[in-house]
Amino acid sequence: MTGGRRPRTGTEPVTARSPVRLRRLLSGLFLPLFAAAAVLFAAWAAGSGAGDSPGRGPLVTLAAVCAALAVAAAVDLLVVARRLRRERAGLR
Repeated sequence: MTGGRRPRTGTEPVTARSPVRLRRLLSGLFLPLFAAAAVLFAAWAAGSGAGDSPGRGPLVTLAAVCAALAVAAAVDLLVVARRLRRERAGLR
């Protein structure tokens, strides 16, 4: 391994690159969407009664899943920003 990169093991092109700008766009779009959905499901779960349908359990689960996806999108935005900064600095 030289220069911090893994050796090529397959038939991928030498110039293959990750679509970081598309990842930034998608993460930037879905981060607020999943964060808002998590808040809405949590508020709905907090206001649901004993006999309501859907019950509190599924709403809490949906809120947790949306929160986890929002965290994943935020982490991806950080990774993409770091990668773009390194590209601009010419470090690769």
